[in-house]
Amino acid sequence: QIQLVESGGGMVQAGGSLRLSCAASGSSFSSYAMGWFRQAPGKEREFVGATSWSGDSSYYAPSVRGRFTISRDNSKNTAYLQMNSLEPADTAVYYCALRLGLGSRAADFGSWGQGTQVTVSS
Repeated sequence: QIQLVESGGGMVQAGGSLRLSCAASGSSFSSYAMGWFRQAPGKEREFVGATSWSGDSSYYAPSVRGRFTISRDNSKNTAYLQMNSLEPADTAVYYCALRLGLGSRAADFGSWGQGTQVTVSS
């Protein structure tokens, strides 16, 4: 079983940037598409974006499109979420996961990490 650990969260001012990392242990990391989700208090887990198993294609939720970029380095068993032009609405716990299904719902992903907190102040 693959285990995922997110890191890189913190507090930034609106308009700032952060890069989150998702480190994987175990085998077959490169066999899975990788997704990022976020969850704010009292909210359901929200899809942010995903990248293919090879990292050659990615797609994003409209709320982050043009600001966030997903990448992965399979040689390092690590995926990344580069977040630019951050807004207070981006404040949430961010999770990475492996894509197991065809959709963009939380139920289509598994092997969730523990999450990393991102706080954006105005």
